[in-house]
Formats: sequence, structure tokens, C-alpha cells
Amino acid sequence: MTKDVIALTERMPDAWSVLAGLLSGGPDLHVQTTADGAVVQLCDEQGRPLVSIEAPLLLQVPGEATRLLGEPAPAGDGPLWWVEARASTAVPDAERLAGVFAARLAKLLGGRVWPPGAPGTDDPGTPVDVSGVTAVPAPAAAQPAVDVLTEQVAVVLQDRPVIATTSWLSEAWRAALESDRGLQIVTPGHSRLSLATRTLLTAQPSRWVVQDERDGYYDGLSGAVLRWQDGAFAPARDAAGDTPMAAAFGETAPTGERQLLITLRTHHQPDAHLVLGGAVEAVWQHLAGCLPAGWGTAEPANLPWSRRQLTDLAHERAPRPTWTVLVGGRAQGTLRVVRTADGVEEDLTVAVGFAAGEELPLAALQELAQELTARHGLRTMLCQVRHGRADLTAPPRLERPPMPYAFVLGAEEVHGVGRAHAARTPLPTAPVRLGPAGRPGYYYVLGDGETAEGWEALEMLMRHLRSSEPQS
Repeated sequence: MTKDVIALTERMPDAWSVLAGLLSGGPDLHVQTTADGAVVQLCDEQGRPLVSIEAPLLLQVPGEATRLLGEPAPAGDGPLWWVEARASTAVPDAERLAGVFAARLAKLLGGRVWPPGAPGTDDPGTPVDVSGVTAVPAPAAAQPAVDVLTEQVAVVLQDRPVIATTSWLSEAWRAALESDRGLQIVTPGHSRLSLATRTLLTAQPSRWVVQDERDGYYDGLSGAVLRWQDGAFAPARDAAGDTPMAAAFGETAPTGERQLLITLRTHHQPDAHLVLGGAVEAVWQHLAGCLPAGWGTAEPANLPWSRRQLTDLAHERAPRPTWTVLVGGRAQGTLRVVRTADGVEEDLTVAVGFAAGEELPLAALQELAQELTARHGLRTMLCQVRHGRADLTAPPRLERPPMPYAFVLGAEEVHGVGRAHAARTPLPTAPVRLGPAGRPGYYYVLGDGETAEGWEALEMLMRHLRSSEPQS
């Protein structure tokens, strides 16, 4: 599996402490940089990387290290520095080299190393003998996070409690998309996906590949048994041409935990005074009872929440889209900001977790829809209920699919299909009008969030709305 080692330090890694760590392989190793200087690599004599070390990341959001690594930070919930080293899986001593590097940083700057007991962390004072060690040549298109690169996919091996969308993984995903490849993440059976990572693996041949003693490999989201075929993991076929389901995938029991899922799109005119993130704050306040705590372009989310900083980043990146992770309280989400021909769109996905026995704030959804329609340019919103972990991670086990509860059509969309047509639907419950009477939106109740009737109602509603001629 992957050989990742993380140093969590209380003080900022300076040049001297990083240099002390880089000498973990002795003075004969070569050092080079990549990713515009953001990644430092310890290399063999031919310049091939043994260990890739990312620039230190200041975590200013409480609880992020605990959320992703399952262990408390060395300084409690105070700010800390996250330094991640990824060792080459093709070199036996590379993991020890990464461990010595991380342990030296933690000893000099105060802190700890994850995972506990990683090779090399017990004796950071002794350099690792890498004389004569060479790494396997990497294809030119490979990223430091990629373990196998074929014409079809980039394969990443990970062994963490939570597979987060780290900057490593985000860069591998971007590079795979730009080269018309899928991204396949291979993990052991105890790993789970963060909400952000789950959203990345939505289109084949991208997959979550889970190692399993009985069936070899299976898809962690669908349960399909997989085999390595023609340069990628793909569904296996039995004699009848069917794909079997892994036995481990079905070994689950209801916990009573649930998630409230919100997917929405807003639209804004490209005004010089536009500040993004208003819809984000509305969702968090109505459904989680707080504002977001932090955000970032990868996990861990390292920046305190700021609408102004989010807007500045999206403005700097335009016309390229901006993708960010959002965390805070019992909610997590992702936001994609896109510059379009007629304005700026925000695509927001948020999940809110609830323990067994907790009541979901379903009554607050209509109030949220009212605010989004009146103040934040809501186009559409879908509200669903899913039986899943309250910590919002996805295990490689069978989970009931989410069930629709409500759908919202914003004022601009209602104008497009016609107000009378939008208000007169085949649903048993009449929609609730939102916003001003002259330019309303509509809130449609689809079901109870527990049964498949919600999907039937949503399909019926979509057919009805699409049957209208666009309004001039």
C-alpha cells in the first residue's frame, strides 16, 4: 500500500529543521523540487524520487487532523503544521526514509508523527542507508501521488483511516482528467472515503478499489467484484456474463445514523461588488446551527472561513473553475465556482450528519429555500435523506441510496418554464411559493425521505417541468 508519513508540528518548519529532515538519507542523496517549488523530492543518483515532501501546511481549523487521521493533534485544537511525505512504493527503504524525515521534524519542532510506529520514527537520529538504492523510472505524466500509470487510468494506493482529497490526490485527479484518464484509488477494507473524495469518483473508469481477502478486489461504492483488465480495474464477469457482488460489501447492519444531503446551484450577475459564499452560510446556519469553520482547495481544510478570501481566489482563477472543501460543525461540503457567459454560478453540495435518534431539521428546509430564493440567486436545490454515518465518511459497505425529500425551483427557472406551469404540477401536494409574488420560486415536497416514492415524484416533476415551452 501507499507509504505516507505525516509530521504534525506545533511550530513552523523553518529552513534548518527541513534541512535536518532532508539529511535523513545521508549527504549523498540529491534534492530537487517540482510543482513550482511546492514539493521537495529526495532522489537517487539518477534524479529519480525516493520520497516526495509537500510544503508545510498551516492548519487553522480545529479538528481537521482528528477528522482525517483519527488522532488528536499534538497541541489539542490549536493551530499546527501539517507536513506530508510520500515514499516510493517501489523502494523498500523509502518508507523508513520518510519516517526518519517526519520524526526529525517532530522532535525539533514539537509534535508527533502519523502513523504511530511508522518505520524510521523510533530512531530518527540514525540516517537511512540508501547507498546503491534506485527508484523505478516514472512516466513523464506521472504525479508524486500516482503509483501506477496506464493509458486508461492513474492508480493511487492509500492506507489511511479516511481517504481525503489531499493536495496530492487533488493534483493526481487534475492530471488524470487532463490526460483523459480515470482515477482509481486502491485501499484496504478498513479505509473510508471523505465526502469530498466520494464526489470525485463519480464517472467511470474512476473507482474506489477495495482489497479483499475473499474476492480480491471490489468497488467500494457499488460492491462489484473487480479484476485488473487491459490496464485498469474493471468489473469481473462470471460464466453468465454477470458481475458478482463482493461478500464483504453486504456485511453491514443499520446504525440509525442519517445524513441530510443538499445539492444546489446559484447564479449571480458579474458585479464588481459580488461576494460569494452567501448560500454556503445560509445552508450551514439553517441546518447545522453555525457558520462554516474552515475551507480550502484540498483536505485538510486549512483556512478559517472567509467569504472575501473565497471570492478573491475565484476571481484570480477565473475563467477557470474553482473547487473548494468546506467544513464546520456537523456539516461538510464542496463548492465549485464557475464563470459562465452570463454570470457566476456556485455549485454547492453539503451533507449534514445526525446520530441515531436525532431529529432531522426538515422543517428548516423551506425556510432555507425561502432565503436562498430571495437573497442568493437560487436556481435549483435538491434535498435528500440518506442512512449513513454521522461523520459523513463512506465505508466500503452497502448503504441505502439517498431518498429525495424536496426540490426547489428558483425564480429564474420558474420564469423559464412559466409561472402557471411551475405552480400546476402532477404531485399530490401543491408547491409552496417562495420569494416575491411577482417573481416567485417554488418548493416541492416529494416524499418522506425514507421511501422510493420520492424518486418517482421527482421523475414525475422533472417530466412536467420539461414539457413546458421556454418563456421569452
